[in-house]
This record gives sequence, C-alpha cells and structure tokens, in this order.
Amino acid sequence: WGETVKAVVVLKGGHLAQKTELIDFCASRLDRFKKPRSVDFVDGLPVNRNGKIDRHQIKQRYWAGSARAVN
Repeated sequence: WGETVKAVVVLKGGHLAQKTELIDFCASRLDRFKKPRSVDFVDGLPVNRNGKIDRHQIKQRYWAGSARAVN
C-alpha cells in the first residue's frame, strides 16, 4: 500500500555486485512479493543508540519530498 521493496546494500571492501545479480539472488530465495524491485548501494547504514540499523532513518531518505509517507 504505497511501499515497494528496495534493498539498501553496503558492500564489503573489495567486493563488487551488480543490481540485477542481487535481485536475481533474492528472487531465487524469497517469495515474489518480498523480492526487491530496486537496489541502492550506500557507504554505510545509520544505526540507533542500541547499535541496530535505524530503518526509520533509511526510509526517511526515500520518502523525503513525498506528499505521503508510510511508517
């Protein structure tokens, strides 16, 4: 209802990957509705004070400027 699955990926040093390669990998292991439709490569992921990945902060990057956002 307003969101699509996007993979936000941090590659380990010295490793390379193609977006299509990652989507195909996920498609072979996940249900169709869980497969990412797009992939973004980033340098790092934000973490909260407990050291866990801050998913809300990641979503804010992509929802910025939208008239409607899904929590």
